[in-house]
Amino acid sequence: MFTIRFLIALLTVACSVPSPAHAADRPNVIFVLADDLGWSELGCYGNTFNETPNIDKLAKQGLRFTDAYAAAPVCSPTRGAFMTGQWPARVGITDYLRPNADDHLSTEHLTLAERFKEQGYATGIIGKWHLTGYASAGAKEVPPSRHGFDETIISESRGIAGGSYFHPYHFNPDIKARLKDEHLVDRVNVEAVEFIQRNKAKPFFLFVSHYAVHTRLAGRPDLVEKYAAKKGAGKAFNAKQNNVHLAAQLELIDTGVGMLLQKLDDLKLADNTLFIFTSDNGGEDKVTSNAPLRAGKSTLYEGGIREPLIVRWPGTTSAGSVCAEPVSTVDFYPTFVHASGGKPDGKQQLDGVSLVPLLRDPKATLKREALYWHYPLDNPHFLGGRSSGAVRAGDWKLIEDFTTDKVELFNLREDLGEKRDVSETNAKKAAELKEMLVRWREAVGAKITKHAGGK
Repeated sequence: MFTIRFLIALLTVACSVPSPAHAADRPNVIFVLADDLGWSELGCYGNTFNETPNIDKLAKQGLRFTDAYAAAPVCSPTRGAFMTGQWPARVGITDYLRPNADDHLSTEHLTLAERFKEQGYATGIIGKWHLTGYASAGAKEVPPSRHGFDETIISESRGIAGGSYFHPYHFNPDIKARLKDEHLVDRVNVEAVEFIQRNKAKPFFLFVSHYAVHTRLAGRPDLVEKYAAKKGAGKAFNAKQNNVHLAAQLELIDTGVGMLLQKLDDLKLADNTLFIFTSDNGGEDKVTSNAPLRAGKSTLYEGGIREPLIVRWPGTTSAGSVCAEPVSTVDFYPTFVHASGGKPDGKQQLDGVSLVPLLRDPKATLKREALYWHYPLDNPHFLGGRSSGAVRAGDWKLIEDFTTDKVELFNLREDLGEKRDVSETNAKKAAELKEMLVRWREAVGAKITKHAGGK
């Protein structure tokens, strides 16, 4: 009798203890990445034309960063940094990948998705990948499934440039329509909500990777009409101020954020979900203004790399809080490993640092010397970006032009718009940051093409 009772007691205790997959210290993670969304496009960052009530609500419920940066001023390098926790120069992808590129994210990396799978998470990417060339263009294609994703949905099999926002999608003609007059952002939103429903019983990592608001912009007609009626609307596809197509696409992204938040509430998962919203690089300044920041996508000025970043993690982040500590794309990998109870992997060096201390206390500081960028080009980018590198240390930022070997120095606290180059009047500080940048390039094995100059 004693033995039977003892066994029953043991079974009762065992059943009451959550397995690692359901443990409260393993939050679900939703990472929503907009494409080419500038720092000043959201209401919670001061925009008064675009309407983003759900993202603004997310900021009121969580933590908003003022000095968050993309790891690069264009797409693929930032995405590689996100997946590996390493600077793009170390990953070896420093420019966007062309459709026929044999370069791709190496399977030797232990990616973020693979780390989540090791901890029992379901993993899914919905939308843009852009870390490989495509078989359709003669390249060796390495899809998300080779990097730890259980589900890959609405992803491209051809080049994504040029915009393709209404079905059929030129970037993947195999995708079947599910919605009436299907718009791509609407479809991504629906798929994201359904992923949560399918995987509600275990921890999940959901990467919602929007194609919008990449040009060529094409908003849903009803929303374009709505914004065209607003005062000050820029109605052309390439309007630089209050672009109605950008606003229409952004509203759909915002709607998707609202759908995800509502689904988490409905399933009672909100309290154990880490939710992040950000962008992969700055806004394309041919179709928008990144003011008060200078320039835009493809440049290492603030308009090309400073991003909106909002994080909500109930019980950790404080509602309506703001953090001014500089952070980067490379920080998400160690943050998620930390948040999900994982430990650093000794096989893969991480350049990022965990943001969990900032999520707990927005006034905290991170123990790191500086943030770095490396953007070598054979020829100038068609949007105006030049072969260059940059470093930010404290309030100081230096940009080095690899073609001319000239440097520019800015004090971002005093000159957020980078209008005054003070490298001559602060020659000692400029030399200090230039030396930091050179040492960093050597440490990470950064490559500079022969056409780009520089050390």
